Amino acid sequence: MQAIRIHEFGGPEVLSLEEIPDLAPGPGQVVVRVKAVGVNPVDTYIRAGMYAAPPFPFTPGFDAAGEVEALGPGVTKVTVGQRVYTAGTLSGAYARQALCEESQVHPLPLRASFAQGAALGIPYGIAYRALFQRARALAGETVLVHGASGGVGSAAVQLARAAGLTVIGTGGTPRGRELASQQGAHHVLDHGVQGYLDEVVRLTAFQGVDVIIELLANVNLGKDLKVLAPGGRVAVIGSRGPVEIDPRDTMGREAAVLGALIFNASPKEYAGIHAALTAGLENGALRPVIGRELPLKDAPRAHRKVMEPGAYGKIVLIP
Repeated sequence: MQAIRIHEFGGPEVLSLEEIPDLAPGPGQVVVRVKAVGVNPVDTYIRAGMYAAPPFPFTPGFDAAGEVEALGPGVTKVTVGQRVYTAGTLSGAYARQALCEESQVHPLPLRASFAQGAALGIPYGIAYRALFQRARALAGETVLVHGASGGVGSAAVQLARAAGLTVIGTGGTPRGRELASQQGAHHVLDHGVQGYLDEVVRLTAFQGVDVIIELLANVNLGKDLKVLAPGGRVAVIGSRGPVEIDPRDTMGREAAVLGALIFNASPKEYAGIHAALTAGLENGALRPVIGRELPLKDAPRAHRKVMEPGAYGKIVLIP
């Protein structure tokens, strides 16, 4: 089968399309015939050697969707031919097949495309974890989602809106802001305009927001703390460097800054995340937005695109 392989750390050019042997499942394992692959920023960090990686050569990627092709002994929750999405793999996702533990494979409802299924694992998983498992967001609260037009941001908007929160989203382009509004944000602001956070305060009747979903903490965190309500929480999903904050901004508000990483979810939390995501797909509350589809051979291009500003939906590779 064809797969993207990495033989050394480096830039996007180290992603190589190669032929490798087909996969076979062991006990408790599932082989998925991949129809679509989700591209995530974390994939680029692993490729560059910034995060832990498997031994060379390896196939990158965590998120895919397709059909169950083969089952190992002891698998009971899925059947051959079933539509599924993956949240993690054993073999890597950038390939025509993916080997998974049974617990990494989840039903994909008919109303969702394979591309939408490939957009779920990390983006929707971390958005759910940040909102509900870390920040403990509640119906009736107000949430600010920075970068509400990308894969994670649009997921957070949909999840928060479905849970009864008032959603304020930001975007850097008119197209991105329109998308955030379409996905359910009650208010959408241009985060490129100086003083846009003053409007956040006004929109909350000068009370501040209860929760902030932060995708670029090195730029925003110091300013985030100044627009929180008493007892407010910032859930940090992403950062690309250090940041300076004034701790006094947390003291009077008794505010909390909470890190969120999908890989830290316990088995019980992980199961809860995907039960909620599957239900949201089935009832139509969750509708992953696909911004761009590229052939598998264009993985280097996808890695460049996913790190560019002005995110719009999810980038997906098609094997």
